[in-house]
Amino acid sequence: MAIKNITVPDIGGATDVAVIEVLVKVGDAVKVDTALLTLESDKATMEVPSSDEGIVKEIKVKVGDTVSQGSTILVLEVAEGKAASTDAPSKKTNEAPAASVAAAPAPAKAEPEKEAATSQVRDAHAGPVVRKIAHEFGIDLKLITATGPKQRILKEDIINFVKTRLSQASSGGVALPSAPAVDFTKFGAVETQPLSRIKKLSGKNLHRNWLLVPHVTQFGEADITELEAFRIEQKTMVEKQGVKLTPLIFIMKAVASALDAFPQFNASLDASGENLILKKYIHVGVAVDTPEGLVVPVVRDVDKKGLLELAKELSVLSEKARNKQLTANEMQGGCFSISSLGGIGGTAFTPIVNVPEVAILGVSKSSLKPVYKDGQFVPRLMLPLSLSYDHRVIDGADGARFITYLSNMLSETRNLLL
Repeated sequence: MAIKNITVPDIGGATDVAVIEVLVKVGDAVKVDTALLTLESDKATMEVPSSDEGIVKEIKVKVGDTVSQGSTILVLEVAEGKAASTDAPSKKTNEAPAASVAAAPAPAKAEPEKEAATSQVRDAHAGPVVRKIAHEFGIDLKLITATGPKQRILKEDIINFVKTRLSQASSGGVALPSAPAVDFTKFGAVETQPLSRIKKLSGKNLHRNWLLVPHVTQFGEADITELEAFRIEQKTMVEKQGVKLTPLIFIMKAVASALDAFPQFNASLDASGENLILKKYIHVGVAVDTPEGLVVPVVRDVDKKGLLELAKELSVLSEKARNKQLTANEMQGGCFSISSLGGIGGTAFTPIVNVPEVAILGVSKSSLKPVYKDGQFVPRLMLPLSLSYDHRVIDGADGARFITYLSNMLSETRNLLL
């Protein structure tokens, strides 16, 4: 075995370049072109490759040192036949080291995902090796806490980040920065009001659902002119039976039909996230506004019940919700949820999917609009619809088909009566 000094090769004439990363340690086995150091000049970040193969016996520099061409980096123990001289530079010495990913342009034919990931990490202060690791694992370097000099992100920072995320995932936690503590009394008078128990519980679920589900919201409108005319015609007769036939009842029936036509919406992902559980029943959750917050009782077998039966059942559940009398069973087993703000107002909103469901329908206030029909503009009563869904299960095309089907069902009253 022989000892060989490894030196800094030609680095484009730059001198006193800062060492920002030492990529090997004593005892490491390195090969030709193994990255040894990361240097950072005023213009670029670069890696210094090894000119020989061997075992690292001694490291001559540390983070924070400055080097120039010819500076000794480390001492290698190499095989006798592979050491031409102890100090002479290898044939690779005059080759420029690999340029930083940060300084290199993105490939012209990069895949969209890789291109996005590359641009995502360029703003971070990190060397090429760290950037490569982050790119391969899809880690946004802006999320990493840097511990290196000048806020440099090191390999150890990546490792610690991954360990923390794995630990939090195993314990059910989510890595999020905590909200800042602000003394609002500095700006004026305040009053502290505790959240209701319902809002505390639903808030945790909503937060979890928003984090877990990649949401997409599809917007649409349904022409409910004929539906509303029919509902008003039946109003007196229905009220004699002690029931209110609201637009929501018709929407529930339309949703049941749509769930039957598009079974992927009437489904849930299993715990592994790799299998879809298709349900052979149609239970619909309906958000009810109470003084304590929103609760979602579930109406079972909506597809098997008539309009009047659904109206009676929803009336009973809504009253129980307002009086805090709902049982746990009456709020479980939903396949799909409806959140209607039609009685309050608004034109559209983005409801949050109620996990383990994969979709939810938001309903806003209907309004008269001029619609071009049969060669002229006529006033039509239009109902805004907002369909949010889990993009892991449902793609955009199916989302558009579902809301179109739903709109058609609501536009033709006879579809709901047959």
